[in-house]
Amino acid sequence: MKRLGCLFAFLLLPAAAWAAVQPNGWGPRVGFSADPDQLVLGGQLEMGEIAPEIDFTPNLELGFGDDATVIAANLDLHYRFQISRSQWSPYVGAGLGIAFIEVNLDPPFRDKSDTNVGGNLLLGAQVPTQAGSRFFAEMKFGLGDVPDWKLLVGWNFKM
Repeated sequence: MKRLGCLFAFLLLPAAAWAAVQPNGWGPRVGFSADPDQLVLGGQLEMGEIAPEIDFTPNLELGFGDDATVIAANLDLHYRFQISRSQWSPYVGAGLGIAFIEVNLDPPFRDKSDTNVGGNLLLGAQVPTQAGSRFFAEMKFGLGDVPDWKLLVGWNFKM
């Protein structure tokens, strides 16, 4: 647990430094998750390149279903691969997330809630549109006490 806390602090330091930078994109995301099986709605900011081919993309996701509600805040980093003669840009990434989980139980049991910290591994691809925004598809694999995996699609609009 100490290692996870140190890793979280390590990622928060650069995030605090980037907070002064204006985001260069934002957009919605939608998909589903497994364990719990949920519809996921959310949004993200695209903070831009923090190093060559590395983007910082914080996001917020709300999951509904499976008698639970999950609110997850994620600090994700994406490493983009450039493919010659293709507009598609695949990426891999990692990030830390905090998930607030509210489980609705049938009476006579009381509802329960929990807050968990975990990691995410990402695999995705993005493609620019003619208007200058970007469409993306992404798969997230959860590490720790967060949803096991998520399949998401979304749109990043330029600011």
